[in-house]
Parts: sequence; structure tokens; C-alpha cells
Amino acid sequence: MKKIWAPWRMQYILQENKSGVCILCDKPADKNDKEDYILYRGRHNFIILNAYPYTPGHLMAAPYRHIGNITEADAKEAKELFELIQLCVRLLTQTIKPDGFNIGMNLGKVAGAGLEGHIHMHIVPRWNGDHNYMSVVADTRVLSEGLATTYSKLSEGLARMSA
Repeated sequence: MKKIWAPWRMQYILQENKSGVCILCDKPADKNDKEDYILYRGRHNFIILNAYPYTPGHLMAAPYRHIGNITEADAKEAKELFELIQLCVRLLTQTIKPDGFNIGMNLGKVAGAGLEGHIHMHIVPRWNGDHNYMSVVADTRVLSEGLATTYSKLSEGLARMSA
């Protein structure tokens, strides 16, 4: 029998259920970017590593302002959000070399929004063969790399791109 280790999931399992708390508002306010996996801070939006990713390098770009629908974003927020999505694709392409991407936003609980009330874009790198039968048969997702390692790689890649 094979074992799948995902020790970072325990933090999620044991976390206190704090209704009304928005992590996309709280994390940028903490000013602990490395601990909170914030990779980049723009003027109106930021990029954060998804703490419960589909694949290594799963990023989210979100506005600082707590808005629940894309129609509420002003022109500056919307423009920069798209620019950050482009930055994420360049960064991931240069750093971890995926074969493709899933990019999208879930608006509303019925659409799958896990953080309903604060819009954010998912940028999910994909590789040929990155998911097999495990997700369907065992309701299990296998991640090949820890969050801290992925964060370090992407931070270093972003620094190289900025130089």
C-alpha cells in the first residue's frame, strides 16, 4: 500500500471556523508575506499561493478591496488584475514549466466559489499526466511539492524577472 503525505492539510482540518472572516482581506493586512505565501503586491491587487492547491504553483490574484462580483471592480482594479494574471503565467512558465493552464473565477457559491464575497482569479498550472485516477476513484489529490518549496521557487523566479 502506498502512503500519500500531505501534512499541511492538518492546519486546514484543525483551523477554527471563523464565520465572517475573509482571508483575502486578512492575509495582505498581516504584512507577513512569506508566511502567508503572498508573492507579489500590486497597487490594487496581489498574488497569493493557494494554500490548498489543485497542483503545485496554483496561484490566486485578488483585489485588496473586498468585492463580491467582478462588476464591482473599478477600471484600475480590473486592468491590474488582468496584468497580474499575465505576470502569473509568465512566472509559472519560466519557473516551473507547465504544459498549460486553467485560469478562471467562480462567482457565487453555486458556481463553486470557496471564498464567496471576495473575487479572485485562479491560475492553475497543468502538466500532461498531472492527475490520474486518484481524484476520481479515491477522492484524493496528489501534490508533488510542498507549499514552502513552491513559494521559494516562485519568489526566486519573480526576483529574476524583476532584475
